[in-house]
Order: sequence, then C-alpha cells, then structure tokens
Amino acid sequence: MPSVSRALPGAVSRSVRRAPRGRHVRLPVSASVCLAACAALIGPVTAAGTAGAAGPRHPGYSVTALKLPVRAGGRDCTLDADLYRPTGVDAAHPAPAVLTTNGFGGSKSDGSTDAIARAFASRGYVALAYSGLGFGRTGCPISLDDPRVDGRAASGLLDFLAGTRAARDGTRVDFVTRDGPRDPRVGMFGGSYGGAIQLATASVDERLDALVPLITWHDLGYSMAPDNADRTSGVPGAGPGAYKYQWTNGFYLIGEAQGLLHPRLDASRAGGAGCVHFVAQACETKKLLNSGRYPAARTDAVLGYARSVSPAAYLATVRTPTLLVQGQADTLFNLNEAAATYRTLRAQGTDTAMIWQSWGHSGGMTDPAAGELDLAKGNFESSYVGRRVLAWFGRYLRHAWDTDTGPAFAYYRDWVRSGPVYGTSEVFPHGIPRRLYLSGDGRLVDSPADVVTGSRSYRNWRVASSHSESSLAELLKLPNPKPYDTRGTYLDWTSDPVRGQPVDVVGAPRATLRVHSPAAERVQRSGDAADRLVLFAKLYDIAPNGGKTLVHRLVAPVRVPDVTREFTVDLPAIVHRFERGHRLRFVVAASDTAYFGNRGIKPVTVHSSRGRTGTLELPVVAEVPDALDEVELDDQPMTGAR
Repeated sequence: MPSVSRALPGAVSRSVRRAPRGRHVRLPVSASVCLAACAALIGPVTAAGTAGAAGPRHPGYSVTALKLPVRAGGRDCTLDADLYRPTGVDAAHPAPAVLTTNGFGGSKSDGSTDAIARAFASRGYVALAYSGLGFGRTGCPISLDDPRVDGRAASGLLDFLAGTRAARDGTRVDFVTRDGPRDPRVGMFGGSYGGAIQLATASVDERLDALVPLITWHDLGYSMAPDNADRTSGVPGAGPGAYKYQWTNGFYLIGEAQGLLHPRLDASRAGGAGCVHFVAQACETKKLLNSGRYPAARTDAVLGYARSVSPAAYLATVRTPTLLVQGQADTLFNLNEAAATYRTLRAQGTDTAMIWQSWGHSGGMTDPAAGELDLAKGNFESSYVGRRVLAWFGRYLRHAWDTDTGPAFAYYRDWVRSGPVYGTSEVFPHGIPRRLYLSGDGRLVDSPADVVTGSRSYRNWRVASSHSESSLAELLKLPNPKPYDTRGTYLDWTSDPVRGQPVDVVGAPRATLRVHSPAAERVQRSGDAADRLVLFAKLYDIAPNGGKTLVHRLVAPVRVPDVTREFTVDLPAIVHRFERGHRLRFVVAASDTAYFGNRGIKPVTVHSSRGRTGTLELPVVAEVPDALDEVELDDQPMTGAR
C-alpha cells in the first residue's frame, strides 16, 4: 500500500510564491418555500457591526462595517463588507488576512460567513467578510462566480487589504502582512458559492497565497445537467446530460428572492434576459435547460457560458496552494468534481491536497457528525478538517515552513467506531480496481466464465418511475421518501454476499455498458441532444435482511452518445464499506424524479454472454484493521490511520 503517514513530500522546501503567468419553465417550489429555502441556506442572521471605524468590539478583535467600491465586468459595484481586526494588530505588528464570502443566497452576516470571520480573527488573522455580487447589500447582479466579474471584484478587495484602495468612508488598511508594495498576504476560505469564488479570484490575481474551497463545483454545466457517459476527468461532455431541475430551480428561486429578502436594493442589481437578479447569460442557461430542447448550436453557446464560469475553464492560471474539501453527502456537487479539480491542479504543479469530509449539500451541513468541522461553531482545533485548515494557513500565510500540512488525500470513514475516522494516502486515486461482470441472469459475478448468456429489458414511462432524492428536502427539513425503483422500468445485477473482510470502496466506480434500443437509435442523430437515450446508473448496498441503501442517494445520469456502441459510465465517487454478508446491487434505471428524463418511450435491452458483457469496476481499499488504532475520534493526528 502507499504510505499513509507522511506529509506531502518536499513540502518544507517549497516556495510560497507562484510562477509568473502570463420546455416551459418548471418551478418545483413556490415563492414562500423559496424564502424557507433561503433561510435554511443562510442560517441565523447576526449583526456584524455598524458603519465607520468605531465598530463594536469583541474579546480579541473589533469589527468595522465598510462599503467598498469596485469595478467588475464593466459595472461599478459596491461591496458590503465587515473588517475584523485582531487586538494588537497594527502597522508595526501586521498579520496575514483571510477573505471569505457567502454561499449562494447568503451574505456577509449569515451564520456561517460571520462565524468563519470571527473564528479566524480570534486566531490572530485579519478577516474580511463580504457579501458576494448580487447578495445581501452588495450591488450588481448574480453572475455565478464569473472570474471576469466576481473574480475581479474580489481582486479589488486584495487592493484594499494591500492599502492601495480605500473604502467609501476613506478607511485604509495598513496592518496586513505584505510580501511586496501592493501584495498583501491573504488566504481565502468558504464553501459552495464561496468556494468557487476562490479559484475564480486566484485565476485573475496571483497575489492570493492560500485557498480552502469547500463543497464547490468543477464544471457548472456538469453540475446542472450531468452526463456521466464517456467522460474524461475535467473535460466537459459533448452536450447536456440529464437536467438536475430540482437543485437548479431551487437556487434560481433563491437568487430571484433577493429583492424580497433585501428591499430597496440599488439599481445595479437588475438582471437581464427576463431575470430579476441574474446576468443575462445565467438567465439564458436556465431557460435552455428548463425548455427540455437542446439543439446543438444554441446548446453549445449557452452551456459554453456555464463552463466559462467554472474552474474547468480557468484552472490553468491557478497557482495558489489549494486545500480542497468536498462532501460525501452531496448530490449537488459530488466528489467527482473535486477530484477533477485536484487532478488538474496537481498535474500542473500547483500545491494541492484534498479531503473528502462527511457533510455536504445533501446532509450533515447544519448538524455535522461528531468530530467533523462545524462552521457555525468554528471548532477548528478539535476537528480533523479544521486542524488541516489551520495547518494550511499556518504554512502559507504565517510562513511556518516546518508545519505538517497532512497527506495528499484523506477521506471520512463512517463505519469507524473507535480510532481515526479518516483514512489517508499520498496517492489518488487510492483504491485498486476490482472488476465484476454483468451476467444475463441478473448476477454480478467475479469472472467472465461465470456469466450466463441472456437478455433483459426495461421500458420507461412518461413520468419518473425511480426516486433517488428530493434535492432540497434535507435543507428544508422536509420528508424525503426512501429511494425506490418501479418494476419493469429498471435492470439490476446483484453480487453474492460479501465473505471474509468487508469491501471498502473509496473512489468512483466505473461501468462499461452496451444497450440495445431501436427507438433511441432512430432519433439520436436528430440534431437535438434531448432525443438521445437517458438512463440512470447507481449502486445499492443490500443488507442480509433485504434492506437496501442507495449510498448517499447518488446516481449517475447518462445521455447515451450512441446506442450502437459500447460506452462507459463514471458513477459518483463514494466512501463506503460493504459489510460481511451484504451484497452489492448495480442498477440501471429509466428515470429519476430529481432529473428530466427521456423524450418519448425508449425500451432498452441489455445482452450478456461470456464473450461480451458489461462490467462494473470498484476502487477497493484494503484498510488497516481499526482495532490497531487507539486514538480517540476527536484527537486524530492529521496524518490519519497508520
């Protein structure tokens, strides 16, 4: 096995400086539910200070509310921000800074953004929390963390922290550590919408010194309409996949509700193309996806915008050391997104590490598991992820070069009851592929010799007949029915019970499939991508008593590029233990309630024979027995399992 106890090789000798660079609209929730969604996403609102230099004081730091004018995307925008200054920090005793902003629908004053700033200020960092463009009391419309707009706006905040730009009231900063006359030493921290902005800013401003993006996207086109067929890591597919309409429409409504949440907004917040608060390109993207019709020319142009505001389009210019943290319970931005960003950054030599934590958009965010980072509480020293963050900033912001920043890859293991809950590795992918074969009798078998020749078929309905999740149920605390599949509308293959040691899967399973669908074949070259066959692949854990678990409710939507040839499916990455006596079940379903499905009826048949059958590869890890670990859950070293 690869080493699991060393820090990143050569970390102490690295320099902190980067190399120079050169159908009609379907709305799933009402406006009132939208407001509830906003409240769930934003969290409790707290007062963050009053305008002017004499803001309120707290033990260890003071808070000053500021208005900061910036130019971004051809517009003049005023950013609403709070500056947190630790006691004793002044021009003679400067400190590095941490810049943070809100998740989608939040502001500088929401529960997590405010708590993050306070957490870092209480640890001696200057903190600057601001409401992102189009949120809170900040001007300009929502532009989806576009580096040319949102990134440029954040770059203006770096000028402020460098002392070269003043707030509207004349406030200037002269107490942030500098690496040069116009170069403040600054890190960024935040999640989701507040995660992507970090990469966007680093792509247009190399002065950033450290990034910690949590639970964010790599390719927004993939996030909104994922297609997991024939993907290459970090490379967008040929067109839209299955539209994830619940998540997308939910966030759209949250964005449009900003005027209700914050009355008397300034005129710069006006959107375009029929949207109240979104820029025209973002509005057109949502209209296209909701239409259910994807002609090639228009689709390429519109989805091109979604990709242009995604790290997938601009990572080549990011040289800032980056600690990626992604959630295992996340159907909005799954682990594959962070993995794609990680691979890209590492391949180009950017200092990068990645942690797969327990919580994400689909669970645990407001009530993390014991020992996990809780943003509202700021338990950095007592959580594994928190200690990793402090070490990352300690090294790259405080220049404590002997700091152990931890392993290249770490992942949360929910089956561990004593000892370290995080497994670690210096290499990624970590698991070793184990191949299973799809037999014609519905079994998953270990060898092609065990494959039984046969054919099995399903037929889709005009309404969804399978259910994985109700996307916003977790956030809104609403009932979320258990996953189900309706007989006759899916195919499944089930393994024998696990014998001996449990099977630990760490990474993205991959399936190889070939399907037969004359109805799909007749229309797949129509020029409208919506005519191509859609299917949904997923992996269940079947208990000895027959109970089944869809791991983190994750599914892999696929828009089959050509039903006359074989194709691959990359399922969302998981960290999951299949216990002894449990069975694995691989399912291919015709639909899912959380996504747009097939246009028309398209029956599907899958053939199997010894010489030609589908496969399922699982990245399996041989873990060190937990009995050897004697460290308590809340006292795990950063280097994890030994």
